[in-house]
Amino acid sequence: MYRPHAARSTTALTLSLATVLGLTAATTATPRSGEPHTTAAAPAPKLDWKPCGKGELSDFQCATAEVPTDYDRPRGATTTIALTRLPASDPGKRIGSLFTNPGGPGGSGVDFVHHAGKVAYDPAVRARFDIIGFDPRGVGDSDPVTCFASAEKEKAALARIPVFPFTEKQEKPFLRRLLEVPKACMKRSRERIEHASTANVARDMDLLRRAVGDTKLTYAGYSYGTFLGATYAKLFPDNVRALMLDGTVEPTGYTGVNGDTRSVVTRTGQGEAAGRALGEFLRLCAKAGPDRCALARQGDPRAVMERTLRRLKTRPVTVRLPEGPPVEVTYPFAVETLYNGLYTPRSWPVLAEAFAAVATAGKRLDRPSAAVGEYFRTLRDKEFASKGEVLANLCVDTLNPKSPKAFPAEADAEDAKSLHFGRYRTWQGLSCTVIGNEDRDAHLGGWRQKVDAPVMVVGTRFDPATPYEKTRPFADKFPDARMATLEGWGHGGTLLQSTCMNRLVARYLVELEATDGATCEPDSQPFASPTPTGDGPVGTGTREAP
Repeated sequence: MYRPHAARSTTALTLSLATVLGLTAATTATPRSGEPHTTAAAPAPKLDWKPCGKGELSDFQCATAEVPTDYDRPRGATTTIALTRLPASDPGKRIGSLFTNPGGPGGSGVDFVHHAGKVAYDPAVRARFDIIGFDPRGVGDSDPVTCFASAEKEKAALARIPVFPFTEKQEKPFLRRLLEVPKACMKRSRERIEHASTANVARDMDLLRRAVGDTKLTYAGYSYGTFLGATYAKLFPDNVRALMLDGTVEPTGYTGVNGDTRSVVTRTGQGEAAGRALGEFLRLCAKAGPDRCALARQGDPRAVMERTLRRLKTRPVTVRLPEGPPVEVTYPFAVETLYNGLYTPRSWPVLAEAFAAVATAGKRLDRPSAAVGEYFRTLRDKEFASKGEVLANLCVDTLNPKSPKAFPAEADAEDAKSLHFGRYRTWQGLSCTVIGNEDRDAHLGGWRQKVDAPVMVVGTRFDPATPYEKTRPFADKFPDARMATLEGWGHGGTLLQSTCMNRLVARYLVELEATDGATCEPDSQPFASPTPTGDGPVGTGTREAP
């Protein structure tokens, strides 16, 4: 999933779910058909567009829409959906609206368009489409799913919980502490969770399509947004003009209707995908050499990284920053930082520099370089988003084990396949044993599509979150899907990575033309330039023997 430049952080397929896992078993539902498949009985909302604000927001318009909470009762209680639009730059040539979703689950479409709408698309797209982002129900400003009375109380609860356990001794206290979070979500937001399925988000999007006056939907979805696109296509096949789906979440595995009894995040293959991406990060670092990759100054990057991660299991490093509290780099924190860092190849030089600094430190890193200090400060001060916003869609859309007792063995097995990341990603799905399949209108299968319009599907060769090998199976579910490949790295192939790919996307969205089997290279290679610190130190601290 796409990570905005600021505000809400949309990271992996499930953000950081290790802090919202649960203990109590939940009944696993059987696949539903997703009926009703129409929004015809619901009135199209009326949108009163107003300026979103001043300064950087002055070019954007904002509105809210009231949509049915339950589409079985289309004229009953309503849910508020927040949305924004960036008007087409050439109104005289306007085709319509381009709806977007940045991923997650739990990503804010409003934040995405505000931060990326002006730069993420080719000028031809900007000229011909109003770009629209909306916060899916349960997210952001759209009646969000919350777990505590305030962000401060949720932060306090989460602060007691590590990212994931990595020893048997840690597992029981980890689960015990986690229990309070998903239980709090259900206690505080059960009704919102019960109607938070992606099928209902798709129905909301169909009403929004009608509200803006588009006869058919033009849509760009990223990561989880590809699952939303596939769900919309299944429910409304005759209402599709164009679907550009980048970083695919293959729906049969994601929902669990393929019979895979492992948890949702394990089924997506993220652990192994991240392992391959890390291999590329370290390979390219070694190739770049010490002038362009700080890890290579200490020897073979793969050996340095493995030695550092192993040492962090018993000897964390405290990074002291010029202002504010320090950052404690534990083994789970380091694995999560690596995983999230693999999303963005442009940041790989500073990611390498940060780990090089930790590798050479002892108990403390007292004077990190400016780049490393800023990197850790950003991690420490990242914007808070409620974990309930992630869990609502993730759990109601997927079949999962009934009991947490299955997770330790699953984590062991996955870590054997992908060291570090297998265990980390496995634990991310445990909260669904508490949340469960609450939305009876969710669509879990089948997934054979009937859309007549051509669909563009994009995969990135070394994507850490949505494995490339699942791209073609996703595309094959559509009668006419054209697959394009970014021969590169990072999560998502069409956002600020490749001018070539952006032009292919523009051609498709504007002209509905795409070539199956097309390939593009990224605009730049990781570690292409010398690191800011050159051959100098990356930080100082108390040294210990590795």
